Amino acid sequence: MGEPRAYGPPPGPPSSRVAYAAAHVVPDPFGGGLDWDATLAFRRHLWSYGLGVAEAMDTAQRGMGLDWPATRELIARSGREAAACGGRIVCGAGTDQLPPCPAPLGGIVAAYEEQLAVVEEAGAVPVLMASRHLAAAARGPDDYAEVYGRLLPQVRRPAVLHWLGPMFDPALEGYWGSADPDAAGDALVELIAAHADRIDGVKISLLDADREIALRRRLPPGVRLYTGDDFHYPELIRGDASGHSDALLGVFDPIAPAAAAALQALDKGDTAAYDAILAPTVPLARHLFEAPTFHYKTGVVFLAWLAGHQRHFRMVGGLESARSVPHLVRLFRLADAAGLLPDPGLAADRMRAWLTVQGVAP
Repeated sequence: MGEPRAYGPPPGPPSSRVAYAAAHVVPDPFGGGLDWDATLAFRRHLWSYGLGVAEAMDTAQRGMGLDWPATRELIARSGREAAACGGRIVCGAGTDQLPPCPAPLGGIVAAYEEQLAVVEEAGAVPVLMASRHLAAAARGPDDYAEVYGRLLPQVRRPAVLHWLGPMFDPALEGYWGSADPDAAGDALVELIAAHADRIDGVKISLLDADREIALRRRLPPGVRLYTGDDFHYPELIRGDASGHSDALLGVFDPIAPAAAAALQALDKGDTAAYDAILAPTVPLARHLFEAPTFHYKTGVVFLAWLAGHQRHFRMVGGLESARSVPHLVRLFRLADAAGLLPDPGLAADRMRAWLTVQGVAP
């Protein structure tokens, strides 16, 4: 194994970009809930590197095992932790407390309002998450405009909108009222223009850098584009003459130390160092998020276990089994090559033990 790269905590958050890491959760292996000590300790790890925490997003298994009662407690606890350490936090508000069946638009609005109240009570910036219920119920862009048009005037502070592509959640196909991403982007830009003073930014997770850049150039002044593109994040965050993307990324969970160091280099105008730091993380990210992309959470938790952030490789709903042995073996090798395993001896011991359980002679 290689030597880990030494990325110490920076003196503070980056100044030239706003950056959030979407954080995973750690279940209690002996019970039905979360291991709160390990879950919150990981958030303190992210804050120590100057990154914000994007809480209760899809990385935390929203829609893939984490139910609303647990999510509500997660938001409240993380909000208190953020206040205690001065950490930046945004939290997802959605409609996943509704049963998985068709719902009227009024019921969808009410579900969003219930979750918005929880997020705002926690002191967090709300992220209006893409809703499976709205995707199923909406007949076109006007229905999205109606729902968001009722929600945005209510928020206490500007919110973040959320466009999660079908590669992350197939149930969100056709979000914003069209299966054509260009038409959907037009509807989104129109909605943002109508409510720009109530919108902090929009998170785009389409894994399409050119489309993200084109949309970024159309946003009103003061509205950020938070990239959720876990394939092309280095160039999108670096930006071009017309602007840059900020970040709200699941890949920042496992690469937090490298991401923080790269952003500090970018603050200093040292784009060569920025590129050099992030370049080794890209092969890992592309493997981590390979199809089926929505199972990337399994790799995120596997890397957290290898890095010593938790004592077991277990996930809510048993999703530790969602990726194959060869996939996770390659992920281990790529993390080692990127210098992202802070204690190679611990990582090797855990990998050897895991391979033994899988029936693979190490």
